[in-house]
Amino acid sequence: MLAAAPILSELGPTAWLAIGLAFVIGIVLGPLLLRIVTGQSMKKARAQAEELVRVAQQEARTLADKARVDAEKSALAERQKFEKEAQTSREEIRETERRLAKKEDQIDRKEQSLTAKEQNLEREIESTRQKQARLDQREGELSDTLARQKEELLRVSGLSMDQARKMLLEKIEDDTRHEAATVVRDIMDKATGEAKEKAREITLMAVQRYAAEHAAESTVRTIPIPSDDIKGRIIGREGRNIRAIEKATGVDLIVDDTPGVIVVSCFDKVRQQVAAESLMKLIEDGRIHPARIEEVVAQVQKEMEERIGKYGRDAVMEVKLKGLHPKVVEAMGRLQFRTSFGQNILRHSIEVAYISQIIADQLGLKGDIARRCGFLHDIGKAMDHEMEGGHPKIGMDFAAQFGEKEPVLNAIGGHHADIPATSFYTPIVMAADAVSGARPGARRESLERYIQRLEQLQDIALSFGGVNEAYAIQAGREVRVMVDAKRVGDDEAYFIAKKIAERVSAEMTFPGEIKVTVLRETRAVEVAR
Repeated sequence: MLAAAPILSELGPTAWLAIGLAFVIGIVLGPLLLRIVTGQSMKKARAQAEELVRVAQQEARTLADKARVDAEKSALAERQKFEKEAQTSREEIRETERRLAKKEDQIDRKEQSLTAKEQNLEREIESTRQKQARLDQREGELSDTLARQKEELLRVSGLSMDQARKMLLEKIEDDTRHEAATVVRDIMDKATGEAKEKAREITLMAVQRYAAEHAAESTVRTIPIPSDDIKGRIIGREGRNIRAIEKATGVDLIVDDTPGVIVVSCFDKVRQQVAAESLMKLIEDGRIHPARIEEVVAQVQKEMEERIGKYGRDAVMEVKLKGLHPKVVEAMGRLQFRTSFGQNILRHSIEVAYISQIIADQLGLKGDIARRCGFLHDIGKAMDHEMEGGHPKIGMDFAAQFGEKEPVLNAIGGHHADIPATSFYTPIVMAADAVSGARPGARRESLERYIQRLEQLQDIALSFGGVNEAYAIQAGREVRVMVDAKRVGDDEAYFIAKKIAERVSAEMTFPGEIKVTVLRETRAVEVAR
């Protein structure tokens, strides 16, 4: 304001008049101009508003048309969907109606068929009743006819009913026996052909791979003496010394006229050995009286117990076994002084152990188990007479008491078929036992028992019908049987051979095996003149 004051003071009257005029004009014309400008703005705004309304209305009409079209389309789609579903439902209903109609037709046809079958069945039942009645009538007539025929046959033949039945049964038995013999022959030929080769191969391999030495032992033993004077001192005054020796050792001393020897007889090889060593020590010492005899026998018995333990341990080491109870080892050592037909049982057990292992290895079984079974199979023979029962049962009970398990127990108890075999190792031990005992020179028997065995073998063969002669040959290893060719056929000859072998196995005791050969010979003889 202060800056504008000098400028206003310099203005003239004209300037002030112009200013006033301009002011007046502004006051007068301002509202008019404002009204004009405002009117134009209003028109423009109204035009714009109208344009906006027109555009909005156009868009509204477009949206409405679009909404109407969309609604129509949606309604059309819904209607088409509904019509489609309705059509599907109508088709399903029609299909169901067709199926039901078809089933109804089938049921009607089945009902008609069942009705026809029922009628046919009733007719067949009635026909069957009539046939049954006719059959009953014919059966009665046939029974009467058969009875009359039987009476007529019995009258003509002069046989009773029991006699005729016996003849018929004998005829049937003969026919059946012939057929059975044919079947047995075929089966035996096939089985023998397949098994014999393999068995021979395995057995020969086992025997060849284990060829042990063997020596027969006796139940008697001779003790050399330097002079008859020593023999008299052994006898003692009124036989006191010899009775003291027999009482302390449990043996029999045989003092006969044979010069230079005294015979020690006892089935128990341990007692025999104790008596023999005691006698030799007494003879060497020269002091022979009851007190000295008891002292020497006690000392030898102690040494014998130690020796028995060593025999057992050496045998266990030889067969390479582990885990045996000390009592079992001691019992096996006692077998060193046991014999069977002159064969040493401990050496026999070792031999059976290795043969059993070889056979088991060939068959794909466990060789160590087979070796254990074979080694312990005769342990029952180490027991004394105070235990009752056969050596297989005694040995099985003894081994079970000291921790042996199956299949060793079954092999011990069943190696003579006293109990059924429950494992493959039992028949293996049986075979190995037979191989060991049957080797030439392994065992021996007395002449009396040998003759008895041959006679029993021949008697069994002669007990069968159709057998004319029977001869035991090859030291009782084979029996030759001659049959009547007119009474016995070729097939029945095989049947007789099988039956003889079965009876020999069941009734006789023998080492190894016995071959039964049945001979059937037909001779045609004619004389030329």
